[in-house]
Amino acid sequence: MAEAKPRYKRVLLKLSGEAFGGNREWGIDSAVLRNVARQIKRVMESGVNVGIVVGGGNFMRGADAERDGMERATADYAGMVATLINALALQDTLEREGVITRTQSAINIQQIAEPYIRRRAIRHLEKGRAVIFACGTGNPYMTTDTAAALRAVEIGAEVVLKATNVDGIYSADPKKNKNAERFEKITHFEALNRRLEVMDSTAISLCLDNNIPIIVFNLQTPDAIERAAKGEPIGTIVSSGDKNG
Repeated sequence: MAEAKPRYKRVLLKLSGEAFGGNREWGIDSAVLRNVARQIKRVMESGVNVGIVVGGGNFMRGADAERDGMERATADYAGMVATLINALALQDTLEREGVITRTQSAINIQQIAEPYIRRRAIRHLEKGRAVIFACGTGNPYMTTDTAAALRAVEIGAEVVLKATNVDGIYSADPKKNKNAERFEKITHFEALNRRLEVMDSTAISLCLDNNIPIIVFNLQTPDAIERAAKGEPIGTIVSSGDKNG
């Protein structure tokens, strides 16, 4: 039986900092990184362009630091630097798997990463390279979810693949409410109006305005990234309700 072809030609993969940590409370789980890198490699070998936005919550979260008394903008910048640590770790793992990778940073750190330049990022993708986008949007008060939605629009991605630690979107926190309903499909409008914890409202609005679906899935599901890239039923899809859904 012929292997299913990927549904999308270009995707934006959003990886949270918590995903890098695996079951650890802090730091990076190298086994998780290897698994992610190998899946990304197989997705790219199937002909899909892959851009990646990384979070930094396994090292530092700006919102948490603010609650501890740090000034918000300073806390957010520190969180952006944390994302760069994860980006470099993922780049190294991908390259050890044979994937040519470029890291672009929204904050200028020339000794470590390329500056984010949209046309250069697209050219890297066209040449079959993985591109990791670090440091969010480069602006405080903006989440890495917003960065993922923005980069998806800028590079012409057809979908945002959001890897999380739950198997989709629920009507309530399934850890607190055993009767929480899991959605297979939901619209951007519903996600916004019901204030579901998919992404922040800015990120969802960007995807809504540009007709970009979001697939939310559990990273720990076997071959989860590959399945999502192929358009297989996995997790929850957030769409405008048209043919993309």
